[in-house]
Amino acid sequence: MSAQFGHWAFDGHLLGDNDLEELDRILAPYGPDGRGTYRKGGLSSLFRSFKTTKEQALEQQPLATEHGLVMMWDGRLDNRAELTELLRCTTSPPSDLALVARAYERWGSGCFAKLLGDWAVSIWNEKDQSLTLAKDFVGSRQLFYQIEKARVRWCTLLEPLVRLRSSPLTLNREYLAGWLSLFPAADLSPYAEIRSVPPSSFITIQNSGVRTECYWEFSPSKQIVYRCDEEYEERFCFLFSQSVTRRLRCESPVLAELSGGIDSSAIVCVADELLKLGLGSTPRLDTVSYFDNSEPNWNEKQFFSIVEKNRGREGCHIDFAKEKPFLFSTGVSEFAAAPASGPRPKKAREYSTSGGHRVLLSGLGGDEVLGGVPTPTPELADLLASGRWFELTRKLSAWALAKRCPWIHLLSDTVRSFAPLSFGGGEHEVSPPPWLTSEFTRRNLCALHGYQNKTRFYGLRPSLQENLSALRMLQRQISCLPIPTSPLMEKRYPYLDRDLLEFLYAIPRNQLVRPGHRRSLMRRALTTYVPPEILERKRKGFVTRGPLRLLNSSAEPIFKLTHDMVSARLNIVIPEVLQSHIAKARDGFEVHWVQILRTLALEQWLRSVTAHSVFEPSDEFGPSVESILKTEQPASSSLRVSAS
Repeated sequence: MSAQFGHWAFDGHLLGDNDLEELDRILAPYGPDGRGTYRKGGLSSLFRSFKTTKEQALEQQPLATEHGLVMMWDGRLDNRAELTELLRCTTSPPSDLALVARAYERWGSGCFAKLLGDWAVSIWNEKDQSLTLAKDFVGSRQLFYQIEKARVRWCTLLEPLVRLRSSPLTLNREYLAGWLSLFPAADLSPYAEIRSVPPSSFITIQNSGVRTECYWEFSPSKQIVYRCDEEYEERFCFLFSQSVTRRLRCESPVLAELSGGIDSSAIVCVADELLKLGLGSTPRLDTVSYFDNSEPNWNEKQFFSIVEKNRGREGCHIDFAKEKPFLFSTGVSEFAAAPASGPRPKKAREYSTSGGHRVLLSGLGGDEVLGGVPTPTPELADLLASGRWFELTRKLSAWALAKRCPWIHLLSDTVRSFAPLSFGGGEHEVSPPPWLTSEFTRRNLCALHGYQNKTRFYGLRPSLQENLSALRMLQRQISCLPIPTSPLMEKRYPYLDRDLLEFLYAIPRNQLVRPGHRRSLMRRALTTYVPPEILERKRKGFVTRGPLRLLNSSAEPIFKLTHDMVSARLNIVIPEVLQSHIAKARDGFEVHWVQILRTLALEQWLRSVTAHSVFEPSDEFGPSVESILKTEQPASSSLRVSAS
């Protein structure tokens, strides 16, 4: 997870030495293992390295090739062996960057679909004066870009682009609305003038225009049908083990989150077996676990202790009741380029530092891709859309017995899933916070509803539509996650491996979820790896009391904050309505505490960026990126935006 920055001036002017030094100061904490620069022909590039694999020691970035390319690569290439054979590389072993450079020189932008792993790449082509920016299909790496007058800047961090602004930026209201809901769209940033490269896409920028193209997507026609359950289980075990092995590729010890739930436990247990077999290059796997015995629904210690006993090693235990993660401050915080969650607990930071960890394994995505929500609707919708009436009747009866509800209710829910969202279509409806102004809500309704899409009766299978919708939500969530620092760590997601998802999205839905048996495939396949107490858990723990205690104990300073809100001056929040909901929380009534905490976090961030003169608070509603590209175009050309 290295840091890269680039500046391309259409008129050939290079970035000044003072600006380059200031950039190096900002990027240095994110790339402590070395620095590289390239300055020629209007291109100024700066790379700061953070090494996790042995092959990265072979890389010198930015890389200037004999074919006129200047490349910067931040990532981990998982299908190295396959690409090495396809490209007939004789260097042993080639670095990931060397493989990517050769692949681009051979296939052009067609190479991006062949690159498996977590990555972001920038490619400057001197011959045709073009810049290409691309990210992996999940968007596990950030890559922002800004087109300003006669120049383009891009970076894997948002802060340098904000720091180098030539004038105050404009808030992106859609991003703020997404932050208050189920995360903003993955191609947005908090500022209208700065965009993010979308997942599974590449951006081509030339003096004559800007083009966005999707380079890969799941095949709608791909369906996998095996003869028996055992074949599905065997294939799942292989692909999941392969995914974990890929993410154990690290020269330093790897840290894994171990919550006691089935997702994180499966990663740790499978990783242990792989390391026993000599697979994965990490010397050691450690774990960090969080618990709070004061939470009635979050007493996870009894469960992650079972996994620790099974592996014969105890990890780092973080008691949230002592760490007080929900402390709230009403003062102006240090500058942050985007809204974010609070810092990692001190004990976790100290444990990571002493352990020398550079990689953190996360169970994010397990619920969404493996049937964590035991709903029959996607499966029933598939049967309804395909006209398989006999099987639909049989499944309705089975699910009705398991859920103890009339089958007509299940059929009604299935039919309603095809209805427009305005008529109640979709199971997971998201409502905008009631304290938002009507104007802000009206302009950003799609983002405030979590970018929900109506399930279509024709075209893609309804279950695949549901899967893709869940994946887009995960992409949006990942795009908002801050980089773990103190110490710096690279976050990896075993459940979001492309090979694994292609399999899970192509098999019948009833392999993942069955009546009375959620996560059916995962539970059946991992019986030899994961302790039965974990596999047969009825539900995972969740937090309820901590945030409500915060709203109660910190009510006075929070009320003080709501008396003069930047978000109110920006016509986003109605303070009186927000105050009434905080008062309800203080008095013990049920409230949407997640939305309240996000609103307060947004207010804190707005105060910070206002104090640093990042944007003009008087701006009512900012311009779209299209209008920016039209009004801030080079004098010699007409920049335009298109999407393919």
